[in-house]
Amino acid sequence: MARNEDGPVLQFAPFQSSVDEGFWHGLSSLKLNKLKTDESPIPITGFYTPCSNPQVSSHLTLLTNSLPSDEVLTETSRGNRNKCSVPGILLNTNTFEGFKSLDKQGLLKAEAKKIWEDIRSGKAEEDSSVLLRFLVIAFADLKKFNFYYWFAFPALVLDPPATLVDLRPASKWFTAEETESVSTCCNEWRMSSLTADVPFFLVSISSNSLATIRPLKEFEACQHEGHKILFAFYDPCHLPTNPGWPLRNFLAFISARWNIKKVQFLCYRENRGFADLGLSLVGEALIQPSQAWQDQEHVPNAVGWELNNKGKMVPRCINLSTSMDPTRMAISAADLNLKLMRWRALPSLNLSMLSSTKCLLLGAGTLGCQVARMLMAWGVRKITLVDSGKVAMSNPLRQSLYTLEDCLDGGDFKSSAAVKSLNRIFPAVEAEGIVMAIPMPGHPVSSKEEQNVLDDCKRLHDLVESHDAVFLLTDTRESRWLPTLLCANADKLTITAALGFDSFLVMRHGAGPFTTDESIAGHIDSLSTSVEGMSLTKSDTKPRLGCYFCNDVVAPVDSTANRTLDQQCTVTRPGLAPIASALAVELLVGILHHPLGISAEAEFGNSLDSGSNEQPLGIIPHQIRGALSQFSQMILVGHSSNSCTACCQIVISEYRDRGLDFILQAINHPTYLEDLTGLTELMKSANSFELDWDNETDDDDDCVEI
Repeated sequence: MARNEDGPVLQFAPFQSSVDEGFWHGLSSLKLNKLKTDESPIPITGFYTPCSNPQVSSHLTLLTNSLPSDEVLTETSRGNRNKCSVPGILLNTNTFEGFKSLDKQGLLKAEAKKIWEDIRSGKAEEDSSVLLRFLVIAFADLKKFNFYYWFAFPALVLDPPATLVDLRPASKWFTAEETESVSTCCNEWRMSSLTADVPFFLVSISSNSLATIRPLKEFEACQHEGHKILFAFYDPCHLPTNPGWPLRNFLAFISARWNIKKVQFLCYRENRGFADLGLSLVGEALIQPSQAWQDQEHVPNAVGWELNNKGKMVPRCINLSTSMDPTRMAISAADLNLKLMRWRALPSLNLSMLSSTKCLLLGAGTLGCQVARMLMAWGVRKITLVDSGKVAMSNPLRQSLYTLEDCLDGGDFKSSAAVKSLNRIFPAVEAEGIVMAIPMPGHPVSSKEEQNVLDDCKRLHDLVESHDAVFLLTDTRESRWLPTLLCANADKLTITAALGFDSFLVMRHGAGPFTTDESIAGHIDSLSTSVEGMSLTKSDTKPRLGCYFCNDVVAPVDSTANRTLDQQCTVTRPGLAPIASALAVELLVGILHHPLGISAEAEFGNSLDSGSNEQPLGIIPHQIRGALSQFSQMILVGHSSNSCTACCQIVISEYRDRGLDFILQAINHPTYLEDLTGLTELMKSANSFELDWDNETDDDDDCVEI
């Protein structure tokens, strides 16, 4: 033990830290949702209690509520005898390199300077908790759930150091009467909601052995009364030979504030929540005032970086991946990329809207599998897949949700197998698989099948109504007709993706024919609170955008009959489906974030160059057509047709008037839709025009052969 001229140097047991797992979860949430790239110091609160175990010291602990909160402190959270509050600062860096390169000695000195200024200004006399400041530097690796951290408990260095004159159990220092009186008043002090969390105080003992607890600011009054005074503090240390770390700054305060050279102190400790003067210590220390402290600009040296469990000056690391629920980890990891996108690139990204959007996928094949996975990557959690097929041996290589096991014993239904796979990939997804065929025009049904087909029509109608967005991802043209009709009727956001051998089409359907300005305005109102800073301009003169069938001059018919093997399968270049699927989902996300939603006008690649409605996710095109053979992509726009067999006003009105009878007639009579929409007359007129042109050409003697 080191010695001064007057005796052994007073040595203090270092403070120890403990961090509750909830603190790290809270920091993760704070970092992702609020702090983002901000590395500014964060005010936090640590908690400790007087030692209450003769074998174990109390730690300064960080809890979930150690982090800053918008909530106002309630009376029940103040004056809690089970946790004395200690102010602290957290420096959380964005990178591990930044964490390692922090000027640790400079940071420690800066915190020590704050303590010294509070001593010199008198603030510590009013609020003694500032004598126990602490500092935490940290780096949160939110990908691997590793948290690197290092505590510092700044302590002013006495120069020369204090000398220990005496140290013994308090019960052996006080008389029996004083022991009983000190115990009583300490228990009362700790039970009071006003003083329970005050870590430094005075114990004043009168000549008749009556003890009272007084705040530090009453020291001079106690002196005038001629009482014996002990400087008491909540001691986290359990050792019988050393006082705890808080005494260091307490002695510096006593010396600087009152120039006292001989200090009697009480290391207050407890047993089962009550004063234990057998465990508590009373000591006497000699302090020689430092001449340098007379300089107003001087700041004492400081120590205080915590040693690790092996006694080394290095940071600590904790990995929470093993203690976290796998589903919770999956959710946190899945949301990480999306939340990071909001830090710099997309601050208006509305994750709550995406997670609550219900998506209906019609078709669980090559496109359906890719679209489902892309939706989950964007944070969509509610997905329904509809398909009547089973997983074939040829599927798993190109349809990313299936494996060989799904093909065995005749194959599982695609919609069911897809849902199982989605749950394995991300347990928090709310996926549902529905085995159902989509009724199609040009595929007549017998009277025995009519009821089943009508039930499927009604079920599909209910599915469209209960979802926010619908993807048409089926193999045939005619299978897209009924969903297109139902989406136009319900004014649902609809996206089609279709594949050729080396070409693809991705398009969004326009609003339904009965969309009103009021419904558009209502859509704007619903999004304006969640998607901020976007322009709400809209042109009333623009025609609505067309659907998948608006360019057709014939009704959809049976395209599956008399097909060869290569025609029966969707034969495409392997890279085509992922490209088309990704564009379809990106288009959906763009529409959801547009203030006009489904009614957003079609934009082209140069739409934003002229200073028009710039959206954070870019343009919102109508049709995207691409060709892998040319590695090309172009954006087109097509307006709705008054003769469209799926979305024109005539067809929707007929459906609303006749319901399922109308659908059944469209299924069983191939020319019905053409007759209803006027396409039959249009084709007759076109044929007549060609005949008239031919006759006119033949009779024209002035024509010159080229």
